[in-house]
This record gives sequence, C-alpha cells and structure tokens, in this order.
Amino acid sequence: MNGIESVLPFAVVFPGQGSQRVGMMSTLAAVHDEVVERFATASRVLGFDLWDLVSNGPADFLNRTENTQPAMLAAGVATWDVWLKSGGPVPARVAGHSFGEYTALVCAGALEFDTAVALAADRGRYMQEAVPEHEGAMAAILGLELGVLEAICERAAGDQGICACANHNAPGQIVIAGDTRTVEAACEIAREAGAKRAIRLPMSVPVHCSLMRPAAERLAERLRSVEFTSPRIEVTHNVDVATHS
Repeated sequence: MNGIESVLPFAVVFPGQGSQRVGMMSTLAAVHDEVVERFATASRVLGFDLWDLVSNGPADFLNRTENTQPAMLAAGVATWDVWLKSGGPVPARVAGHSFGEYTALVCAGALEFDTAVALAADRGRYMQEAVPEHEGAMAAILGLELGVLEAICERAAGDQGICACANHNAPGQIVIAGDTRTVEAACEIAREAGAKRAIRLPMSVPVHCSLMRPAAERLAERLRSVEFTSPRIEVTHNVDVATHS
C-alpha cells in the first residue's frame, strides 16, 4: 500500500450476477477470517449454509438467482472488509455492475448488510418466479455496434419473441436478454453478422429486459419496508449515472 494515498482519487466497482463460480473466495478465506464471518452472517439470515454452497456447489443451485445474488453480495462485502483491514484507502466513490450496486450501497453505509441479504434473496426469488426456469436467457455479444445488435434482436424476436440489448458493458461488448429461443436465434444471427463471440451467460433469468416487469413491481412494494440512510461514500447509480444523498 506504500504511496497509494498519493494517487488520484479512485473508485471501487463491485461485480454483478454472472460472475459467480463454485470455489470463489477460497483463496481469500484461507488467510482472512472476515470472509467466512460475512458468509456466516448471510447464512443466518438465509437459513442455509451459503458458504458451503459457494465452496462446494452444486453450480446449478448457486446459479439460481435467489442464491446468486446473496452470494455475490457476501463476496463483495467480504472483499471490502479485507481491503479495509489490509490498509486500503477509502475510494472517492463506489458503484456496481448490475446487482453489484446493492453491494456498493452496503459498503457505502447506505444499507445494512443483514437487510441487504434478505432483500437480495427476495429480489432474486421475484426475478426467478417472473420467468419459468430455462425459458429466459442472456448472452454476451462481442464485436458488434449497438445499432447493429438492436436490429438483430428485433429481427430475431419477430412478432412474438422478446430480445433486447440489456447491458451496455463497453463499445463492442453488449449483453442481450429475452426468451431462450429468441436469444439463441439472435446469437446465431450475430455470428453470421460478424460478431467475434456470442456467449451464453450462467444466468437463470433474463434480467434487464421487459420479462422482468412483474419482478420489478413486486420489488417496488418490498422496498417500501427497507430503510436506507445517506451513504458515507458517493454511490454512482446505474439508472442515471449520478449520485444521490
């Protein structure tokens, strides 16, 4: 950490759903008790051993949205604990990729960890129940411009399918979401159009598209009971790329 305080202000960005894998966090947990402690707290809230699931799987159960989101939350906050304990400086702001914004809110002090774990589990369940299992999908498309991919999604969807550009990760890297058959068709068209890669993501629900509207409505009602406080660190929000007090 020598000299790190002298660098320009920096941000910490937390990963979202799709980054999970069985065995993640094992290296940090081997040398930092904070990791297992965070997962133990999450396990008490959830009523099952989240650390055992993350450590041993099975992968298909970890990839279920109602389990993935609490797991990613606990992993992100535990990593934050290790960062601070190791002398890492506090960033100027935090943010999160998709679900990672919830982790950012916890680390910024705007949301209690226990509350966030319960909220993440409910949020994931609402999303899982909004679309029957295996009937929704997401895929990362590399090497196509936004306008081209939007046209491909529209072509693949036709009159009855659903497919949309869901995550604008970076120029030339866009995630699409929708019903499984239409996403698979869009991937094939994208390859024919010159996409470098079209990769199905380990997601059990097609987030960031209109299929999630029922889950959004349920979550809006659930959020009425959640207490947020002013963050101690600025949080950049995904919905408007702004900070709020």
